Amino acid sequence: MKPVVRQQSNKAVVGGKQRSYNEVIEYFDSAWSRKIDTTLQTIKRLDQAFSNVSTKINTILVAGTNGRSLTINFTAQLLRAEGLNVGALYAPHVLTYNERFATNGELISNKVFTDIANEVINAAEQLELQANTHELLTIMALLYFKQENVDVALIEVGKEGSIHPANICHPKVVAITRLSSDDETKVPQIMDDLLNLVKKDTYLVSADQSKLNLQKMQDAASVRGGNWAMPIRKLAQLNYPFEQLHGRCAALAERISHTYINSILNRDSLVISGKFITKQPGQRGRPTRETTRDRERNPKPTIDQYWKETYSTLPGRFEILEKEKPTILLDTASNLDAFENILLGIRLLHYERALKGLTLVIGCNNPSLNMPEFLKLLRYFFKKTSGQVIVCAVDPIPGLDENPAWDVEKVTNDIKSMKIKARSAGSFKEAFEAAQKSVDERHGLVVVTGSSSIVAEYWKEKGIKKL
Repeated sequence: MKPVVRQQSNKAVVGGKQRSYNEVIEYFDSAWSRKIDTTLQTIKRLDQAFSNVSTKINTILVAGTNGRSLTINFTAQLLRAEGLNVGALYAPHVLTYNERFATNGELISNKVFTDIANEVINAAEQLELQANTHELLTIMALLYFKQENVDVALIEVGKEGSIHPANICHPKVVAITRLSSDDETKVPQIMDDLLNLVKKDTYLVSADQSKLNLQKMQDAASVRGGNWAMPIRKLAQLNYPFEQLHGRCAALAERISHTYINSILNRDSLVISGKFITKQPGQRGRPTRETTRDRERNPKPTIDQYWKETYSTLPGRFEILEKEKPTILLDTASNLDAFENILLGIRLLHYERALKGLTLVIGCNNPSLNMPEFLKLLRYFFKKTSGQVIVCAVDPIPGLDENPAWDVEKVTNDIKSMKIKARSAGSFKEAFEAAQKSVDERHGLVVVTGSSSIVAEYWKEKGIKKL
């Protein structure tokens, strides 16, 4: 059965029920429970219903276990600086589904979101498909980016690889941020799955630091008819303390942008601004006096200068709120690798300016978190940095692999057993109020971390409905 299509305002619109924005949100929240089609047949049929929109957009897939959203954010900024119209699909969201869809840094409006969602939902229903929200959002993003005439779309994949709906795309570039797992025996399987994203002529780049993993990636790119790009060797020169925290993500973004522009766009003779990344054609002979004077009057900015001026946080994922009293650090870390990074960030902030009081408010519902190793991380951190932990339960965000039944008292007692000052709280509100009172208003730091859900709780507590 094919969707009934009618014409309106010079674009195809699928007929059917027209839901309000809130009704669409309720539909998506419910549809997460549907089993995702690991054969990709559901997403392929939806793609066909919309004239194979996946084939009409240049895509870059960003995968890995950590740092994906930041890498996409940095890449989007670089490509925009080069004059490109850039779309980005992030995952997950914190407060609203709109956060997932952006073009040139601007989030999708409620009206456009609702219109496209209705088209996709109605198409799925008329095709009698029990589409999962993940599949619906992916087709929505492709339609939105096509409508916005983006030059390239950046899509966050995660670690699902072959079963991710975006695997219907033929990406120009696949980027793997890094590979880690609380259970290291699972890393080879995660990598094998992600390498299924690589198609013929796809460029594969990575910021992973394991020589063994990088060699396997290079071999896989060759077998699949793809192209291997040199791995990341050094960090991008971001401002302190972000070079240590996000420098590898920024360096990967630089490599993605360089590969896409110089190996793909320039090959197709597309004219762009060439501000930072584009290789300029060589000049024969000595430059003329006029050329030399022009270079002196209008020096070309360097990539290092660009990074020094780049905003290095990402609302909803990693953010330092210095105007709050006390200072608030938000981070969605939910696995060992990410927790290690946020604890490093806290130490770096402490080195920059001595903290007078530190409290971590942790609400982590990750069912696969390696608790013994997590406790060791905390013990090592608090041996060198004084502070305390407040543990609270949080409600999971629909679509996330989170366990709502976290035993707060048990986790608190486990932390105390490591000789760390800790207490439990019945709610985030209680935990946050206690944390604020426990540190100096001007020089203290409250860290809210452990999941996207607890960051969402913070914003809701502040009365913020959308980021």
